[in-house]
Amino acid sequence: MIDIKFLRENPEAVKENIKKKFQDSKLSLVDEVIELDKESRQTQQEADDLRASRNKISKEIGGLMKDGKKEEAEAKKAEVAAGAKRLAELEEKETELQEKITKIMMLIPNIIDPSVPIGKDDTENVEITKYGEPVVPDFEIPYHTEIMERFNGIDLDSARKVAGNGFYYLMGDIARLHSAVISYARDFMINRGFTYCVPPFMIRSNVVTGVMSFAEMDAMMYKIEGEDLYLIGTSEHSMIGKFIDTIVPEEELPKTLTSYSPCFRKEKGAHGLEERGVYRIHQFEKQEMIVVCKPEESPMWFDKLWQNTVDLFRSMDIPVRTIECCSGDLADLKVKSYDVEAWSPRQKKYFEVGSCSNLGDAQARRLKIRVNGENGKYFAHTLNNTVVAPPRMLIAFLENNLQADGSVKIPAVLQPYMGGMTEIR
Repeated sequence: MIDIKFLRENPEAVKENIKKKFQDSKLSLVDEVIELDKESRQTQQEADDLRASRNKISKEIGGLMKDGKKEEAEAKKAEVAAGAKRLAELEEKETELQEKITKIMMLIPNIIDPSVPIGKDDTENVEITKYGEPVVPDFEIPYHTEIMERFNGIDLDSARKVAGNGFYYLMGDIARLHSAVISYARDFMINRGFTYCVPPFMIRSNVVTGVMSFAEMDAMMYKIEGEDLYLIGTSEHSMIGKFIDTIVPEEELPKTLTSYSPCFRKEKGAHGLEERGVYRIHQFEKQEMIVVCKPEESPMWFDKLWQNTVDLFRSMDIPVRTIECCSGDLADLKVKSYDVEAWSPRQKKYFEVGSCSNLGDAQARRLKIRVNGENGKYFAHTLNNTVVAPPRMLIAFLENNLQADGSVKIPAVLQPYMGGMTEIR
């Protein structure tokens, strides 16, 4: 959510930003919120004037009573009573107007970074850099679920009976590999100076609306019936929510946290052939990283965060590339975003395994995450990035480490988490 003062003073810049995101249907919201803001400030001014007048008259009543001028005092009391009725109306109107303004402001997209490429959708995202040499072996790479089934490592049929489509049982060495990757990612981030955290796996609605757009909320979140609770779609939401309505001393910044959690997502819509198996599912586990920092430091932290994911995948010999999301592919709260994609030898192309985002002060403004600095209070900047999210990451791992004889090699960094195993047979 952008600053109402910025919108008030720069309406054309806000409209231009909406156009860059190809959301022209929202252009009218800018004028609408400006009119509501004008009416709100007029209402507030009238209410303030009435309060000042009430205080002044109340003092006069005291003086009149002291001087024995009872009739004049009663007349003044009637004046105060009439003002009180009007003041109650104005205060109700103030609340109503502020609710309308907030609702509209939450629909207006954040101002994107000037470096973001302009494009309508993900087909116009831009490749930044490749890391590692993508290899296509001279033997056939089966679909990832077929590789897992060879090791008795997955049971989708039983999962469908128990929970429906989009769920799975991981078994044996594949399940162990899944846990090994999560454990390695945890230690990898701890070694980079991040504080490890296991957060709540459910959050209240005010946190949900603080960290994401209404469109994302509807497409992703599972609501707990009869309670003001949602299952988290990513631990980033819970982790950023940790700082809701707080004032952080500037000297305590940055806050750098890495968290483990299960994640639950509706995943609405059809997803195509390549998203069978465990590619796009309703439940998975993830290691995440978040940063709360000073505004001037968020570009630096953005580069550090996506590089962490690249380094993690390269330590397991998986080729990756970074893709910058164009304006039309950015969620409304994001200022700038990179996707990290891993190489798929079977598909002979890259696919997304992580996403790094700088949200500027959008989440902090909604959640009232403030910093107490030398020159007063200001809103922090927040960033997040996927460290690793198996089982999707397992697809890249199994395809890139499959050997001609059907075994899967275990990179040196994972062997301590696999009891010393060098390969799965």
